[in-house]
Amino acid sequence: MFLICRNFDYENFLCTLLLPNDIRTSAFAIRAFNIETARVQDSVSDPRIGQMRLKFWEETIDNIYNGHVPKQPVASELYRAIKRHTLSKRHLKRLILARSNHFSTSFLSLDEMESYAEESTSPVYYMLLEALGIKNIHADHAASHLGKAQGLTNMVRSVPHCAERRLAPPLPQDVMMEKGVSQEEIIRGSRSDNTRDVIFTVAARASQHLEKARSIKTNLPEPAFRIFLPGLPVGQYLEKLRLLHFDVFDAKLQRRNSLLPLALYWNRFRMKF
Repeated sequence: MFLICRNFDYENFLCTLLLPNDIRTSAFAIRAFNIETARVQDSVSDPRIGQMRLKFWEETIDNIYNGHVPKQPVASELYRAIKRHTLSKRHLKRLILARSNHFSTSFLSLDEMESYAEESTSPVYYMLLEALGIKNIHADHAASHLGKAQGLTNMVRSVPHCAERRLAPPLPQDVMMEKGVSQEEIIRGSRSDNTRDVIFTVAARASQHLEKARSIKTNLPEPAFRIFLPGLPVGQYLEKLRLLHFDVFDAKLQRRNSLLPLALYWNRFRMKF
């Protein structure tokens, strides 16, 4: 679990290291499961094969809750996490269903993109709150907004990767049509003002949700702050993108922030995200 998270989700890996000892292993299991379902789309060229792999995970979750654990490392660790913290099955199923329903990276509208961002990201935070035993409507509200912010930001960050593989960018068609930008332009790495306007529109929505999540912090129980630490790298990326005038293809955005571990530690101490 440790290696999967470090190799494929480095920022969340760093955040997970700063969680309390009694839930850290379970958090890695939850993150690893999310990575496994998220990577299905990138690892297959045939959508039918991808759906079969997602079906495997759906059946695996059913089997785990029935006490039958497949001999698969992520499934085994997830089983222990579920038993230790009584995690809700519905959150795991939502992660799978989100990927199954949107196997194409194309979204008709920004609202549809936002909905996918929440369905594919917020359940992770709900389960981490469950693992900590936090039942708080404000924490759930913050988790929903942070999930939307992080999900939207992740899709913006994936645009250069999609262009490199000549895949349709995960951007809303309504916004692209409004700004007069085609998918082919994005795939070619267009850095035009119109392309930047598309990126700005999505990034602005992500920023709104991040600020909303942060505005709830005064109502959050103290342990919840560690769970929401991923809001820091999300905010850092969005700010860097703004300073680069929303040029998503700028190489500076691809560089790893060597000071992030220190910033995360300092923010955990200050109870900020």
